[in-house]
Amino acid sequence: MSLRTFTTRSGKPWTPKYLLSISDELCIGCGRCYKVCTQGVLELKGINEDGELCDPFDDGEDIERKVMVVSNEGDCIGCGSCETVCGTKAQKHESMAA
Repeated sequence: MSLRTFTTRSGKPWTPKYLLSISDELCIGCGRCYKVCTQGVLELKGINEDGELCDPFDDGEDIERKVMVVSNEGDCIGCGSCETVCGTKAQKHESMAA
């Protein structure tokens, strides 16, 4: 199976690497990846004292910390911007077969 490969304007081959997951152990919820994603793939979530994901803006919820999650995986275009700005390398990306 061959990888999906496209061509840049200059004619160079380019293979997108799609965001598959974000490690909630490594993510610090800084929001850098959210800010650079133009496709709305990411969402900020809280982790409560039971280790469950929850709404970080719910006043009734006791949030231990915040993390970014992949909420719209199918909208990722594989540009790699989020991976570039992630200081903790919490993201897993992969090229897809055609």
